[in-house]
Amino acid sequence: MEYPKLLTISGSLRKGSYNRMLLKEAVNAFGPATVTNADLNLPLYDGDIENSEGIPARVQLLADQIYEADGIIISTPEYNKGISGVLKNALDWVSRVPGNVLKGKPTVAMSAAAGRSGGETALFMTLSCLSQYQVRLLLGPGVMVAGASSEFDENGSLKGESYRNALKIRMRALHDEICG
Repeated sequence: MEYPKLLTISGSLRKGSYNRMLLKEAVNAFGPATVTNADLNLPLYDGDIENSEGIPARVQLLADQIYEADGIIISTPEYNKGISGVLKNALDWVSRVPGNVLKGKPTVAMSAAAGRSGGETALFMTLSCLSQYQVRLLLGPGVMVAGASSEFDENGSLKGESYRNALKIRMRALHDEICG
């Protein structure tokens, strides 16, 4: 039997980002899957570039990865009470690729941030942006890891039982949505 295909999208480019750690924990909670980690190191959206050169190859690759995925897991940091520029830029570019590859795609979003709200504002902004694509947002207990620098151990694993339990519930819902 072929494993479901998951695409993880981190709103942070930093290698050691807490959102990348959270995505790793989400994948582990999901269970066996073929996982692709999206690369959001894309050029800034510019309509002049799009008009003169078309969709950049890295953006098309991201759109293809979205299209091929059975489900998507997004984790975003919060920068200055908002969505990360990296994630917003990726969503802006993907919206320009013909075919709305996100439409109907089972998607779970979460956040990890240094602040005490765990990236709540960025998470809700991300959900708002995603709703325009008509993704199949799977809602449930919010996974918003507050004070993220203290919530992961030296191996990048979540310490808090409440976060792990909420993550398990969300990943079970995604697994059920994809696998039936």
